[in-house]
Order: sequence, then structure tokens, then C-alpha cells
Amino acid sequence: MNPAPLLYVCVRPQQGAAAAEYESFRAAARLDESRLVALDLVRDPLPPAAFERYSGFLIGGSPFNVTDPESSKTEVQRRLEADLEKIAGAVMDAETPGAALFTCYSIGVLTRLLGGEVSRGYPEDTGPVGIDLTAEGKGDPLLGSLAHRFTALTAHKEGSAGVPPGATLLATNEACPVQAYRVGTRLYATQFHPEPTPRAFTERMAVYRDDGYFPANDFDTVAGRVLAASVTEPVRLIRAFAAAFGPG
Repeated sequence: MNPAPLLYVCVRPQQGAAAAEYESFRAAARLDESRLVALDLVRDPLPPAAFERYSGFLIGGSPFNVTDPESSKTEVQRRLEADLEKIAGAVMDAETPGAALFTCYSIGVLTRLLGGEVSRGYPEDTGPVGIDLTAEGKGDPLLGSLAHRFTALTAHKEGSAGVPPGATLLATNEACPVQAYRVGTRLYATQFHPEPTPRAFTERMAVYRDDGYFPANDFDTVAGRVLAASVTEPVRLIRAFAAAFGPG
């Protein structure tokens, strides 16, 4: 453990959804506001002292896509992707004693940085999906404490086409084979959302109802499927990360 706080890194333009996501991460990690600090990377760049100030980084999801044509990306999206690459690079190059967990959209940023391919060929519908740990995942210090098969919540339009160079695959499923991986011992990434409860996820769905993740008219049906799911294991990953790398 490190006495410094963890940093939640927000990459969502929608401030209401971002605030709710922070609360989901905080509740899952069982940390108060002084031990999980928030940075809105959409509006504020990564501070130069971040790698000395924080014990680790929890990066949330976003409606952005790595596979968006570069010509269509805003200056904000390009800047925050560069800042996310700085975080990953600092952890990999031991420029910080901290760790990082990249989730959802940001796994694509990391996959691209490592030289892997991010593809629109591996989307997953909004809702619960089954996740299987690999042999390496079962022995991983963080994921190894989870059930070997568990339910998680997903909603994404792209995914890693394969395990990027230098990464160890930890979790998989049929629709999107790269669900979680580790680089070294302190850099983790998940395609699924590890932090929300089903109720919090449906509230996020309402924000993105018209963003093409599911037919807007099917909201009640999809939300009902989410609320009926038993989603117990993903939050334990956040808790394990905070216990291993967060403030004591």
C-alpha cells in the first residue's frame, strides 16, 4: 500500500454520468473522497505532478472510440488519449511507483499504445455477459480472487482484435475475446465495466439512450435484463486493486 490517494480519471464529457461513475468506483473501492480523488480529464489536462502525487490510477469509460477517424476526433479527445498514454507509459517505464487500471474505452487506448489492433469487429450489446478467467487470470494477484466464471456489464462498439504485444490475457468470452489483460505487474485493463452496480448501470444507460448502444425504444427491456443480473465479482476487482495499490 501507498499513503498517497488513488486518482479516478474521468474521460466522459457528460458530467452527470461522470459524477455517478466516480461514485461507483469509490463505493467499489471502499474509499472516501480523500483517498480517491477525481480528475476530469475532459476539461483539465493531466497535471505534471500526477505521478508523484497519486498511488495509482482508475480510468473510467467514455462514449469516445479509439477507432473514430482521426479527422473526426476533437482536440479534447486527442489530448485525453495522449494523457492516457502518458499514464500507461509512466507505469510501464517505472516512472511512477503507482499502478493503473484502464477500463472500457481506455483499454483501446492501451491496446493501440502497445502496438495491438482495436477493431469494430468486437462490439458487445448493452447488458450482462459471461466472462471466463484464463489460466493466467486464475493465478493473477487481483483477478485470481474472483469466481472463474462471472457476470459483468458491457456496452461498447469496439474491442481489441487480439492480445497486444507484451500483455497477458486474463479474461475472455466468445463475443469479445480480450476482456482483461495485464502488462507487467502494475498495469491492468478490462473491456467490461468493473465498477457499476446494475442500478447504477441503468442510470448511465439513460444518459446514453440515444447514442446507439441499444435501440432507444428497448430501454425498459434492456434495463430489466440488467437489473435482473447478479453482478458480484467485477467490483471485487476494484476492491482488490485498491487494497493492493491504494492508500492504507
